[in-house]
Amino acid sequence: MKFISLLIFLFLLNMSFSQQKDTTREIRMETHIQNIGDYAQYAPSAVSLITILAKKDKEGFWQLSKSLGTNLTATWILKYAINKPRPEGRTDGHAFPSGHTSFAFQGASFLQKRYGWKYGVPAYLVAGFVGYSRLEGVNDRHDGWDILAGAAVGIGSTYLFTTPYLEEHFELSFDSGNGSYAMGIVYKF
Repeated sequence: MKFISLLIFLFLLNMSFSQQKDTTREIRMETHIQNIGDYAQYAPSAVSLITILAKKDKEGFWQLSKSLGTNLTATWILKYAINKPRPEGRTDGHAFPSGHTSFAFQGASFLQKRYGWKYGVPAYLVAGFVGYSRLEGVNDRHDGWDILAGAAVGIGSTYLFTTPYLEEHFELSFDSGNGSYAMGIVYKF
């Protein structure tokens, strides 16, 4: 929770500094940041899928599918329902919430919720960079509220369907002593 609060603070702080850029060097840097963010948005979901396949986690595959579908549907419904113009002045009405950010945070939160913080921290760092790339990219495609809403939609869609991964579902125990024997089976779900 502290990590997410820190990301929110950094996004809001950056809102005030991200609007005054014009030099050629700054435009080149913004273009690189935006392009990296365009590709990095896929990394958390790709790692989620690779982890699911490596662990042969069929339940995780269905949970990822449901949360991903919910995220994409909710993001596009909100984009068309709210119809917010972009900060640079474009009136396509697709600024709120940030789709890149919602997709990245959906994958990151899936890794964290399903497989733990060991997987989640690097994924959240990538997702945070994707959000930053939407603020700092060329043409100021989003503001801080678009990014926060994208992160909330992505994380929320994951938390609806994802449960922690339990590697061992069965636990078998056996005990003997004084001529008696006991056997126990525990199933974790």
